[in-house]
Amino acid sequence: MRFAVETWAPEYGSPAEGGALAETDVAVDLDIEQPAARWAPITPPPLAPADQELPALFVDGVRRIEARVWVSGADGEARPGICATYAAGVVRCCPPITSSVASSRAPGRARVVATEVARALFCRAAGAAPIDTRCGPFGLRATPADDPDTLSLALQGAMADLELQVSAGAAAPGELLVVDGPLGARRGLPGTVGYIKTHHVSYLPTAMHGVIGALTAGQRTPVFCMGERFARHSWYLRLPGEVSHPWAGVVRCEATVDIGPEQAIALADRLAAVLPRYGSSPHKDPRAPQNLFPIAGLERELRRRLGDPLLIQRALREAAQHSRLDQGAPAAESPRTGAP
Repeated sequence: MRFAVETWAPEYGSPAEGGALAETDVAVDLDIEQPAARWAPITPPPLAPADQELPALFVDGVRRIEARVWVSGADGEARPGICATYAAGVVRCCPPITSSVASSRAPGRARVVATEVARALFCRAAGAAPIDTRCGPFGLRATPADDPDTLSLALQGAMADLELQVSAGAAAPGELLVVDGPLGARRGLPGTVGYIKTHHVSYLPTAMHGVIGALTAGQRTPVFCMGERFARHSWYLRLPGEVSHPWAGVVRCEATVDIGPEQAIALADRLAAVLPRYGSSPHKDPRAPQNLFPIAGLERELRRRLGDPLLIQRALREAAQHSRLDQGAPAAESPRTGAP
């Protein structure tokens, strides 16, 4: 018997879920860059000197549920909801300058250039209102249902909206803007690439899985087109690291079809040359190498900006107590949370 140990820490699940090798029902055109019969790993050409010095920008978001609540609306019925804090940001990575051309930017540096933090109440109670706390207001975001999946998806969508907000205008012409996850609504931003590090399904037929298994570090598959209503170009890329199984260190990238096949192929080559330099190491990141170190650093900074969860929870309990007093209900003692 042979087996391989996944480099990802088990608490993060797996980068290749159980259905990763199943064929998708999404329409896929394999003949964009090469005929399907000639598919093979592609080694990108070296970057042009000018492209070697261009910064790469990475976008990500984090979220945290502060409390699960029950909201009594105008109909008098109590419905479940969540109070959450979420944040999004952009980090700019400048590679070392290799030419003699003068530049005002700092070489070889990563810098957070934009962040936004928001708090919200997600619920569907009729007549619900924002919650004011001493840690800031929780704006109301109404949901069509109140089951846990709907509330979680609403929070995810709010964070994606915030990521779009901080991404707009972040990249200068010609710069790469790598967003963590599928493109979604961000497909209209110039130079944007979706970076997907976990695989719930393979978008290639089973017959093409051998091409993925044959990839070496820095190699990619040919570009293909997927989807109909929200069509996009896509390709798989292997990052540097131990290859203990066919999907080890493999990520999927996607770009809008609006740029055309030739530009998509050039973009795929550029990403294959740039992204490996940002791959993380297992001794530094439990999701190595897919969780790129600029994204990991941005996540840490954004989590810091979410605020102290104990203070926020206490503020919510105080606001809940005041709401009961306003309605003439007897005050209930707020449980201790351990906050000073």
